[in-house]
Amino acid sequence: MKGALKAIEKEKVMRILHTSDWHIGRTLYGRKRYEEQEAFLNWACNVISDENIDVLLVAGDIFDNTTPSNRAQELYYRFLHRIAGSRRRHIVITSGNHDSPSFLNAPKELLKYLDVHVVGYKTESPADEVIILSDADNQPGLIVCAAPYLRDRDIRTVEPGESVEDKGKKLIEGIRNHYREICETAETIRNDSGRDIPIVAMGHLFTAGGRVIEGDGVRELYVGSLAHVETDIFPECIDYLALGHLHSCQRIQGLSHMRYSGSPIPIGFNEAKQEKKVLLVEFNSGTAAVTEIPVPCFQALESIKGDWEIVSQRIEELKSQDSAVWLEIHYEGEGAAGDIREKFEKAVENTRIELLCVKSRRIPEHMLTGLENEDALYDLNVDDVFIKCMESKEVSDEQRAELLSAYREIVRSVEEDDIRAE
Repeated sequence: MKGALKAIEKEKVMRILHTSDWHIGRTLYGRKRYEEQEAFLNWACNVISDENIDVLLVAGDIFDNTTPSNRAQELYYRFLHRIAGSRRRHIVITSGNHDSPSFLNAPKELLKYLDVHVVGYKTESPADEVIILSDADNQPGLIVCAAPYLRDRDIRTVEPGESVEDKGKKLIEGIRNHYREICETAETIRNDSGRDIPIVAMGHLFTAGGRVIEGDGVRELYVGSLAHVETDIFPECIDYLALGHLHSCQRIQGLSHMRYSGSPIPIGFNEAKQEKKVLLVEFNSGTAAVTEIPVPCFQALESIKGDWEIVSQRIEELKSQDSAVWLEIHYEGEGAAGDIREKFEKAVENTRIELLCVKSRRIPEHMLTGLENEDALYDLNVDDVFIKCMESKEVSDEQRAELLSAYREIVRSVEEDDIRAE
């Protein structure tokens, strides 16, 4: 790997745990998931203790929205207190596109006393995003380039008449320049120290070729696919790149030292069969050795597809196992919407199975009533709603792409307006 560490003297290796995309406060078809999220945080505390972790990296999307509930905040701060209070450990937290930068930053000066370092938004000076962490001997043991989610307004100037391609190129250059500046600062610190100190960079972005799953809730961060970044924007001095945003644990373009940890619990039913992980990182002769640690399943999810016979048979199997699974049913048989829902609800009566949603393509949406309407609304993202509006107004195919692009730019502008800043 280019940019390998200069072996001046053998230093104590710090053990790092990389995670991201907790999405505390997220719901599923209106069902709150605090118990699941708390179970993960408790498990993570045990892993940090059992594995003698020195540094925890959380690469964005700590919360699911910019106005987290009191309970979501309680889970977050209780976790930080448990980790910081156990022994001297460092925690580095950067914002994601779901987070409020000002909300995360508000207690940062207080959290520093617990060795919790928070970077909520792009700082004026690159040095403010470069964090030097001390090892057990109180010597510099790790340099972290803690880049937060870079909002459009942070890295691109707007000019009238720009094309989507022009905007995409500017965004890429803005991201490239930001990483170059903070990594140059980090490399200078390492060279001046005369020590063999690894450089770890963080980020919350979408890399080219990144793997996503339909329905996982991952949003396009910028307008235009050109804003999917290539690995060459990250300077060669980076010894490990800890990213968030994509919910599947994966390498970036096959590179072992550039990774997404993925979300620790399934965001939706489409992730139900995916094994979730956190990443343990150690350095050996300048190379990042990464161990994937599987995260237990804290709440079983299952999506069943088929007619009445297929679905009811699977429900009977789950009942015989005394399963506490949450169900999503894609019904492919005939019948009225209300009758279908009632039949499935009766089938899971007096069991630990929870029926969260019933869908049917055979039944027109305007015929869905009661809870199904509510479920359908939870299942739609902002793009889905706009697309349905265009369909209802019979907008031509030629106009849809341009209108959707303009709409997405407006939505991103609204989402990036940090309403908690004042």
